Formats: sequence, structure tokens, C-alpha cells
Amino acid sequence: MHIRPLSILGLLLPIIPAVQANVEKTIFLAPETAIIPSEEPSLDDLGVERLSPQNPVVRTRLNASFPTTATPQGSESWFFLENLNPGQRYEVRVCWLSITIEDTSLLSSLSIYTAARLATLDSQRQADSILPRAGSPRGPKSLDTAPSSDSVLFLRVHAAADYFSTNQTLMRNVPPVAVDLILDPFLFNVFPRSLVPTAGWILVVTVLAVVLGRWIVGEVGRVIDDARRQRSLEEMKNK
Repeated sequence: MHIRPLSILGLLLPIIPAVQANVEKTIFLAPETAIIPSEEPSLDDLGVERLSPQNPVVRTRLNASFPTTATPQGSESWFFLENLNPGQRYEVRVCWLSITIEDTSLLSSLSIYTAARLATLDSQRQADSILPRAGSPRGPKSLDTAPSSDSVLFLRVHAAADYFSTNQTLMRNVPPVAVDLILDPFLFNVFPRSLVPTAGWILVVTVLAVVLGRWIVGEVGRVIDDARRQRSLEEMKNK
């Protein structure tokens, strides 16, 4: 009886557990360069956080809310991708904490603390957001008013709450979500650059496994040959 491998895989699929990671990602090609005007207001005045190949990681908090008719996907957050290489493939990953707090009292305490902390830091963040980045040629205080060209994109991230609690405060005020945004360029538009070390280790382990396997096969073959030779000598002596 012959069963195709694909049929066996089909039978195994119902018993394979589903896996859900705490990562969302999008893959895109960088657009062609565009002219970016330097007149006021600049992007620095908007307080939009930036991602670039030189600064590929941003740790921040995303505002979240329950879906409504007006906002079916929750709250929106915007980011600015700059200094991209036109035509190159990129990946943006949004990674959030995978820790789940089941105690409603802890959730309520965390929500109150987060709201109070964000309120105290709001004025400071607004002041910092309008400051030009170090080395940025497009800061609001820059004397160079000539437009520049760059491959840029805006990134929009939706954060929707998906939980239920008997705590009314937690249901009214959804705490922000701590996330890491990672901009990862592809090498030759095929392989993410962040996976190069992993691929290198896999290659090293594969080479070592091949070398070790050949040595083991050779040693086993030598032992078998010695055993056959010894048996032949014993048979000749018995004759």
C-alpha cells in the first residue's frame, strides 16, 4: 500500500497546534526618491518618530482603544521611514511584550500608573518632539531652506484592544502598548539582514555535521572491514 507524503501531511494538519507570535510585520519596496520641501512646518514639528537604516529600532508606546464604528481598527500611530534605498526590499516588525497579567487589580493599578505617568511626561515629550534630531539637515532651526530628495514613507500602525475585564476603569482607559519597531532591510531583496547571524550559525553547524558524519561513517566502515578481515583469518586457520 502506497500513501503519498502530501496525504500524510494532510492527515497531520488537524493535530498540529496553532502558534501565534507577538510580532506583526509588513514587507515593502522602497519608493523612488522624492523632493521633500523644507518650508515650515517640518516633520520635526509633527512629533513623528523616525526609522532609518542608520536608526532601525524605536522603542515606544502605542495608544490603543477598543474598536468602534468610527475607528474599527483601534487607535492609529504614525511613523516616518527615511533614508531608504530606492527599490530595496524592507521589513518593518512591530514586537510587543508577551506577558499577560491575569489579576484585575494589577491591571487596574498598571492602568492608573500609566495614565498618571503619561500625563506628567506629556509636556516634556511635546517639548522634545519639536527639537531637531542631531545631525538632521531638515530641523526647524536649519538655515538651509533648499528642498532635499530622499526615499521616504509614512508608516501607520493600528492598535486595537481585545480583552474584557470587570474593572470599569480598565475598560474605559486602555493602557498604551509597549512595542519595538524594527526596520530590517533585505540583502539582495531576498534575505533579511537581521537573520544573517542565524544563517551563519546554521551553515557552521551544517558543515560541522557533514564533517563529523563523514568521519563517523569512515570509522564505522573501518571497524566493519577489520571485523571481516579478522573473520577471514579465523576461517583460514580453521581450514
